[in-house]
Amino acid sequence: MYGLIGSFDAHPGQRDALIAAMTEGAQPMPGCLSYVVAKDPGNPDRLWITEVWTDEESHKASLQIAWVKAAIGTAMPLIAAFGTQQVTEPVSVA
Repeated sequence: MYGLIGSFDAHPGQRDALIAAMTEGAQPMPGCLSYVVAKDPGNPDRLWITEVWTDEESHKASLQIAWVKAAIGTAMPLIAAFGTQQVTEPVSVA
């Protein structure tokens, strides 16, 4: 399996709009086992995204899906900064 954990900081006051951009219209993606968007309770502008994929190729292929491209286009202007990104090797998905 292939995992990613990353954070994004929205422009001040835009976190909910960023959440909407990253989740509204979401559909199943081939190879995606888990896609979690979470608020950072200690920072009102930060989001954490946790993804689990069957493999890295499935993740890369997802970036070519039309609705994913549209979501990225909507989200990008709302992002003030990209934070931590960590590739992981998940061993279990419940």
